[in-house]
Amino acid sequence: MAAPAPPAPSGAGTGRKRWYRQLYAQVLAAIVAGVLTGWLWPSAGAALEPVGTTFVAAIKMLITPIVFLTVVAGIGGVDSLGRVGRVGLKSLLYFQAGTLAALLVGLVAVNVFRPGAGVHADPADLRLEGDAGQYVKDGENQEWWHLLTDLVPTSAVGAFAEGDILQVIFVSVLFGVALKAVGPVGEPLVDGVHRLTAVVFQVLHLVMLAAPIGAFGAMAYTVGRYGISTLTGLGRLVGLFYGTSAFFVVVVLGGVTAALGINIFRLLAHLREEFVLVLGTSSSESALPRLMVKLEGLGIRRDIVGLTVPTGYSFNLDGSSLYLSLAAVYIAQATDTPLSLGQQLGLLAVMILTSKGSGGVTGAGFIALAATLSTVGTVPAAGIMLVFGVDKFMSECRALTNLAGNSVATLVVARWENALDTTRVNEALRAGPSRPRRPRPRLPVRPRSEQDACQERVEQAGQ
Repeated sequence: MAAPAPPAPSGAGTGRKRWYRQLYAQVLAAIVAGVLTGWLWPSAGAALEPVGTTFVAAIKMLITPIVFLTVVAGIGGVDSLGRVGRVGLKSLLYFQAGTLAALLVGLVAVNVFRPGAGVHADPADLRLEGDAGQYVKDGENQEWWHLLTDLVPTSAVGAFAEGDILQVIFVSVLFGVALKAVGPVGEPLVDGVHRLTAVVFQVLHLVMLAAPIGAFGAMAYTVGRYGISTLTGLGRLVGLFYGTSAFFVVVVLGGVTAALGINIFRLLAHLREEFVLVLGTSSSESALPRLMVKLEGLGIRRDIVGLTVPTGYSFNLDGSSLYLSLAAVYIAQATDTPLSLGQQLGLLAVMILTSKGSGGVTGAGFIALAATLSTVGTVPAAGIMLVFGVDKFMSECRALTNLAGNSVATLVVARWENALDTTRVNEALRAGPSRPRRPRPRLPVRPRSEQDACQERVEQAGQ
C-alpha cells in the first residue's frame, strides 16, 4: 500500500491558502461586518437572527454522529478495554481540578476588584421576566443528582435526537465496549465506522463553507438586539470577566502547558480558526469537530481525543465556572448582600456540582447560576436580572475559555497516558496549520496507521 503523500512545503504554489481564503480571516471579516450592521441598523441586525441560529443548528446536527463515531472508533482501536477506563478516569480527575481552579480564580478576582460595589440594587424591585424567569424556574428544579439521572437517555435514539452530548457519550461508550468485546465479529463494523466517519467529515467540510455567513448573522443579531450601550452599562463586570478569563488561559492553562513543554501561545495560534468560529457563533460546540481533528493532527491518540474532548464539553467548562463565581458574588455585591468567607466557599462547593453537565443546553450558564443561588439561598435569585442584559456579550468569552480548557485537558491526559510526543507537537505548532492535498475519493478497508487515519480526517474536514 502506497505511503501517504507528505505535506506540501511552504511557499508559492504549494497548497497553502492565501490569507483572504483562510477560514479565520473570512469569519473575522464577517464578525466585523455583523457588528457594524447591528450597530448602524439595529432592526436589520436583529432580523438576521435566523442566519446565525441556522448555521449553529447545522453544526450541532453533526456533533452527535461525530462524537459517536469518534468514540466508537477510538475504543474499537485500543488494545484493551482497561485503557479506555483509565483514560476516562484521568479525564474526570483533571476536569475536577480545572473546574476548582477556575472557580477559585473567579472568586479571588471578584473580591479584589468588587465590580458590584456601589450599585445598591433593591432585590424587591427586580422582576424576573421572559427567558430569565424561565431560567430561574429551571434552575430551582435542578437537583444535585441531575448528572446521574440525565446521563442515561430514555432511548438510544433519543440521545441523538435531543443532541445531549453526555447521553451520546454514554451510548457510544457502551456500543464501543460491546464492539470490542465481541472480537473478530465486530471488525467489519469497525471498518464501517471508519468509512462513515470520512463521509460525515466531508459533510462537515460542506457546512463549514457557510461559517462566515453564520458568524455575520449571529453578531449582527447580538449587537442589533442588545445594543452596544447594554455592554457599556455593565462594563466593569464584562471587562473583569474578559480580563480574568485571559489571565486564566495565559497564566493557569499556560502554566500547565509549560509543564508539558508546550507554548500556550503557539497552541492558541494553531487553533485560531476554531477560536474565531467560536467568537462568531458564541458556541464552543461549533468548533468541537474541528478541534478533535486538530488535536489528532498533533499526534494525540484517537481514543484519548474521542473520550476527553466530548466529555469535557459537559464536565470541563472552565469559562462557565469563571462566570458562575464572578456573577454570583457580583449579584451579592450589587444587592448589598453580605457574604462571609465561609458562605463564599459554600457557594463554590455548590458550583462544583451545578457547573457540570450543562454543555449544549440553551441558557446553561443562567440555569447553573440560578440553581446555585436557589440552593444556597443567601443571594437573591432575582439578582440575575442585573447581569441578564450583558450575558450574551459574555457568552463568547465563556465559549472561548471552554475551548482552550478542553484543548489543554486533552494534552494533559495524553501525557498521563505516556502518549504525548512533545517534540512532534511543538514541530506541528511551529509549522502552523497548512492546507493538505485532497486525496482521491477512496478509503482503505482499514486505516494504515493512526497517523495516516488522522491525515485522512484532516483532509476530509478541509483544514
